[in-house]
Amino acid sequence: MDLFNDFGIFFSTLFSLMSSPSNILLLFGCSFLGIIFGALPGLTATLGVALLTTLTYGMGVNTALIALLGMYVGAIYGGSYPAILINIPGTAAAAATAMDGYPLALKGEGGRALGLTTTASFIGTVIGMIALVMAAPLITGIALQFTSYEFFLLAIFGIVISGTLTSKDLVYKGWIAGLLGLLLACIGRDRLQFFPRFTFDMPELDGGIEVVPVLIGAFGIPQIIKVLRDRIKLSQPKDFGRILPEFSTVLHNMKHIFRSAMIGIGIGTVPGVGEDIAGWVSYGTAKNTSKNPENFGKGEPAGIVSSETANNACIGGALIPLLTLGIPGSPPAAMLLGALMLHGVTPGPMIGLENPSFFIEICAILLLASLAMWINGIFLARQVVKLLQIPTAVFLPIVGVLCVIGSYALGLNIFNLYLMVPIGIVAYFLTEMKYPIAPLVIGVILGPMADENLRRALMVSDGSFMPFFERPVAILLILVIVLTVLTRLPIYQRLKSSIWTRISSKQGQQSEK
Repeated sequence: MDLFNDFGIFFSTLFSLMSSPSNILLLFGCSFLGIIFGALPGLTATLGVALLTTLTYGMGVNTALIALLGMYVGAIYGGSYPAILINIPGTAAAAATAMDGYPLALKGEGGRALGLTTTASFIGTVIGMIALVMAAPLITGIALQFTSYEFFLLAIFGIVISGTLTSKDLVYKGWIAGLLGLLLACIGRDRLQFFPRFTFDMPELDGGIEVVPVLIGAFGIPQIIKVLRDRIKLSQPKDFGRILPEFSTVLHNMKHIFRSAMIGIGIGTVPGVGEDIAGWVSYGTAKNTSKNPENFGKGEPAGIVSSETANNACIGGALIPLLTLGIPGSPPAAMLLGALMLHGVTPGPMIGLENPSFFIEICAILLLASLAMWINGIFLARQVVKLLQIPTAVFLPIVGVLCVIGSYALGLNIFNLYLMVPIGIVAYFLTEMKYPIAPLVIGVILGPMADENLRRALMVSDGSFMPFFERPVAILLILVIVLTVLTRLPIYQRLKSSIWTRISSKQGQQSEK
């Protein structure tokens, strides 16, 4: 009975959204804008969702989600345009697509490559949507057993795992970035006793640090500075012929599509990882399992299909922990979390009780966003490709102005600009020192959750930490956090290598005897 009820809610949401011309126009417009953000190197899905968030401030929740998910899905797909045509991925998620997309374009089959990416992206998004609607109720049921102890540990785990998996250099840098985010989240009056912390007698800081200026500053300003500093110049797009969806090639690669979708969903559920890792893992798996791995890198359709399916399926995967636990699975999902909070929606285990149809409505909007992305990709690709000819030195300052307007538009508060600019400059220097920014942003978002639940737990236990070690789920989370940290320490790596060396030497001695 629940299944029929869910189907009824799903189709009624679809029809109600499609019956409004303004919703359809907004959906296709934001999807097209997302493709532009993905196609122009230097812009990202994260920045696009962050900028659009401020423009949806006065909209209803469903209308805002139409705009934001249209932007999100379109931007993840749009990165494949420059990756295929000029070998410069528009987003990190499309980097693996360039491996075979660009060689195929050099053969004069750029339209064929774009047709494959468009269809694979649509299928990947739809499979991710199905995973969301199936997995979300199960995870929510488990999460309803959580108390303040588990929520505190869950927030710490999200920050630790994000720092662990996004660090390109030393893993400590990811953890330090996450702790900086926690520090920023502690600014303002605490929510339980209303005591001021780190406000420096500034009334503007009493309410804490706004999430949106931090998001725009941390992701927007460093991107603008780096692109203008490096003076990236894009070559003229090549003639790529007609863009046609090759359904026969897609059907021939169905095993790659389903495997890549599962990889994308799985990686998407890991907090803070993102679509770019999903694309690379899926591409590597396709190459390693292929009967002709030597064809990869020379224009192999399986490589294009695998990477694009995975990075779009990752969207649905990233929404699973976001909606059920309040922990974003990727940087764009972190922006989406900030947008939901801005509209008075707090993702987490209680959302299924407060709004039982919310998951179904999200899936209906995600399906419409993927359909709009496919239609835009097939019929408007040539117009998007023309935008690649805009000089970067002209376009990026416009984005900078949008960052300023976006931060100020949130409550028309000039103090948000005073936050955005220094945070953006600090984020730029952190990225130059190879500190990942995603853990910092996730620390800002999850910080209030960690702070409030830790303080409440200690109040309930009269300051005792023993309940953390008396609850099975809390013990499991503690063990996972400790193992995650210990396994990335240099002493563990050295110990592991020495043990393997001893084992291999003993095996060598036994074989000689």
